[in-house]
Amino acid sequence: MRTALGSLAFLFCLNSIPADAQIANFEHVVVIVQENRTPDSLFYSLCNPASLCSTTPSAKQYDIQTANWANNAAPNGVTQPVPVDLKNTYDLDHSHTGYVKMCDLNATTGVCAMDGAASNVCSPNPGTVCPASPQYAYVDNSRGLLHPYLDLVTQYGWANYMFQTNQGPSFPAHQFLFGATSAPSAADDHIGTFASENVLNSNSAGCNAAPGTKVQLIDAAGIEASNNTTFPCFEHQTLADLLTAKGDSWRYYALNADSIWTAPNAIDHICEPSNRVCTGAAWAANVDLNQTDILRDIAGCNLRNVSWVTPSAGYSDHSGRNNGLGPSWVAAIVNSIGNSTCVDQYGKTYWQTTAILVVWDDWGGWYDHEPSTILANPQGGYQYGFRVPFIFVSAYKPPRYISNIRCDFGCIARFVEHNFSIPLGALTFADARSSSDLYDFYNLRLLPRRFRTIPAPHGASFFLKDSSPQLPPDDD
Repeated sequence: MRTALGSLAFLFCLNSIPADAQIANFEHVVVIVQENRTPDSLFYSLCNPASLCSTTPSAKQYDIQTANWANNAAPNGVTQPVPVDLKNTYDLDHSHTGYVKMCDLNATTGVCAMDGAASNVCSPNPGTVCPASPQYAYVDNSRGLLHPYLDLVTQYGWANYMFQTNQGPSFPAHQFLFGATSAPSAADDHIGTFASENVLNSNSAGCNAAPGTKVQLIDAAGIEASNNTTFPCFEHQTLADLLTAKGDSWRYYALNADSIWTAPNAIDHICEPSNRVCTGAAWAANVDLNQTDILRDIAGCNLRNVSWVTPSAGYSDHSGRNNGLGPSWVAAIVNSIGNSTCVDQYGKTYWQTTAILVVWDDWGGWYDHEPSTILANPQGGYQYGFRVPFIFVSAYKPPRYISNIRCDFGCIARFVEHNFSIPLGALTFADARSSSDLYDFYNLRLLPRRFRTIPAPHGASFFLKDSSPQLPPDDD
């Protein structure tokens, strides 16, 4: 739905684009957030045949390393990766401390050696043990569980160099994906002070967290002092606020009101907490605590202008917690949009008017060979983190597009801003520090490609009928 202000913005965008464009902009943007993987580990199977991959890739090659992973704990300094099931039975440290270990920063060059992953702690599920070199493993696709992801990559767009903005775990990562910062305030962001970890002493997060809940802060020097903590309730603008101001709609799909993955709960003016319950009008109108409602909203022709979609544990790809359904979950959302018969006032379908962005929130402690791009101070004490997979799905690009532009979550924010005629960098956070708005992933002059269903073991009906307990991905 658009207000008069939103309609004026839409008309301005319409008048400012090339006359031969198929659509003025994407009417819908869906950001699907999966959990805790790196390109080297999760997308190892893209290198088949091996000529498709290179550490110095051409425009048609993936930058995924499949041998000789750097390991300063190994006798010869390298480790050969080993296969592990997508449903593995252990988790790895991916805190800021874990980042520091894996990065192994050279103080002289300012570049990560990327050889310290072996130092990251492995936590096995009850009744299991961690295998040898658990951090140096890639997902075994011998049973085809990853085929939906691989089909999406080869049919659409892949980013060789998408980095998570933060050097840490899920809570700050989701804040960056929703509001382009994990800082408590705009002033904190500008001086390089960020929430850097998950909550320290509680299973809840956000303005509705249990009293006494604390989250660790990090300063511009990259120091996490034990006395530098705060309650996880912040106050600054988010992408959602910019959309609302333009008259564009948004929805955030999550599982729990006080989860570390439910980013709006940590924004005071959205949550408006009372007795540990978010009571704000923006919260009530836009936060949906049943993640499968994204499928119902697509089927009901009720897709918002921007949607953030987070998974339950089983659908998440999170180490030690998922049940292998992540690829099918993502494919179900893409297929629902691609095959939808919903049309807008111009007769355009969801497939013709929607961009789908699939991104993983953090690296999860898994090995990746590409060093982080570390920003200058004051933000460089915590930005950027390691590479994460990123897939851009739309009807407006030839198959197998590979981007070699270096990006972070700020690029996603800039894409949303550009698409909805919001000044780039309007938040003055990661959106202002990033330089790309994902422009290379689509060309609205092209005729929209016909959608081809992504084969997957399970479709939308499976997830809509799934009666198994829906659990949060984890506490990290």
